[in-house]
Amino acid sequence: MTVLLGLATGFLAARLMWMAAGGLFDGPALERQNFRGRAVPTGVGLLLALAVLVVEGGRTLAAAAGIGSDASPGPARVAVLFAALGFAALGFLDDVAGGEGERGWRNHLRALAGGRLSAGGMKLLGGGALALTLASATGSGTGLARLAADGALVALAANLANGFDTAPGRTVKVGLLAWAPLALAAGTGPVGVALAPVVGAAVGLLPEDLGERLMLGDAGANALGAVLGIGALLELGPGARTVAMVVLVVLNAAAEVSSFSRLIDRAPVLRRLDRLGRRP
Repeated sequence: MTVLLGLATGFLAARLMWMAAGGLFDGPALERQNFRGRAVPTGVGLLLALAVLVVEGGRTLAAAAGIGSDASPGPARVAVLFAALGFAALGFLDDVAGGEGERGWRNHLRALAGGRLSAGGMKLLGGGALALTLASATGSGTGLARLAADGALVALAANLANGFDTAPGRTVKVGLLAWAPLALAAGTGPVGVALAPVVGAAVGLLPEDLGERLMLGDAGANALGAVLGIGALLELGPGARTVAMVVLVVLNAAAEVSSFSRLIDRAPVLRRLDRLGRRP
């Protein structure tokens, strides 16, 4: 029941925030053209992280009032909250200051090699450092190699989610598919409880995303991906985490040289799922 409550409160918090604060994202600074050429506000995924923060604040007040069984947030909820807020902030910086000509890791690294730190480069460096810090804080195994692999898992999950944010609702749909096995493995334990508000908030923004009234942007995609990476880090054993990290490396490399949209359109089942709920 606690997981269901987390999903519901995350969903409601995101819906209410969009209705109350959606107008803040209007204006040329956050206006981007989507795949159809329509002008849509980006960076709205920042509300996802804020919704999770509100839910966790409410949980803390409820616990102080003697409501619920958790007296303190616990390491899983704290790690998820920091991942959501940190990656949303770094992503929002890229949404506001990033240029279309500097997308992808190769372009960011090329700019760094030339002595220039782009908005994407700041996100790359900051996200890598944050991922390593979170991996260490969540009790990643001993040794430099284990810490590097676990930090890479979180950072690559964040980046891959951003790679899917090229069509309405796609990142949230992929996120739900990735969350499902984690939710089954975590059950009603601390990790399942920690992930629930994030997933609920993502679903809360999905109708507007599908309707092309907002883009999650780097702020939302990076935050959702990083949180799922934290979930994997907390729930999976070392071997499974290594496999997940290798899969993420392959998928991120594929995203740099190919187009997920092209691959999805070639598979009828994936194409139908991708277009489910979207405007004609």
